Amino acid sequence: MRAIDNIGKEIAAAVSFYWNARKAQKEKQIKGGKSDAGLRSTVTGGAQLDGFVSLLARIIEEVGIAPECIFYKKLLELPGFFRPTKEWDLLVIKDKMLVAAIETKSQVGPSFGNNFNNRTEEAMGSALDLWTAFREGAFNGGTSPFLGYFFMLEDCDASNKPVKAKEPHYKVLPEFVGASYMRRYELFCRKLVLERHYTSAAFVTSKSDSGLDGVYNEPAHDIGVAKFATTLAANIGAFA
Repeated sequence: MRAIDNIGKEIAAAVSFYWNARKAQKEKQIKGGKSDAGLRSTVTGGAQLDGFVSLLARIIEEVGIAPECIFYKKLLELPGFFRPTKEWDLLVIKDKMLVAAIETKSQVGPSFGNNFNNRTEEAMGSALDLWTAFREGAFNGGTSPFLGYFFMLEDCDASNKPVKAKEPHYKVLPEFVGASYMRRYELFCRKLVLERHYTSAAFVTSKSDSGLDGVYNEPAHDIGVAKFATTLAANIGAFA
């Protein structure tokens, strides 16, 4: 069975991999006498999102792209406009044409405030950098690539709690009034696509305990994994 036809179970496996990788990295640091590093160890350890990246790579290969055209472990740099290069999580390059570039990110608690700003600024900046470089002829000669953004958020009390926005001079947009960080991320992923910064975005949430068994949730259908995978496959198929 193709991965895209079994997307629910495939994502569940990737979610389980994510939480178990974080758990293993944290336990390794504690055994090494670095328990004071706290949750930072599971952030800097890397590899947690490999399950999602490899799943997307399989979907791309099943559409008809040769494995040698899919990059997700090395050779991930693309030229930018505001900086020399930017490293993506997954690239598809066929016949010297950039077919797709995908970013995968995640965030866990207990602190969401500063990290939310960092994640949003990073995603918007990466898109702006790529599309400006594309406009200036850095790659593809006018044929637009697929640009994807995949995000997983920890489902916990801190991410579900309503957050008050500071409004010292002007009112924030209505949709942000009392919005939790989970709701903010949902809005963010949706707006990335609505404003055409990214071709498609996916947003999933998961609890740290049940996530070990692959349990996850999709807060909104329009930025769900199935739609992301279908859009990806359709765009890739035009090149295959």
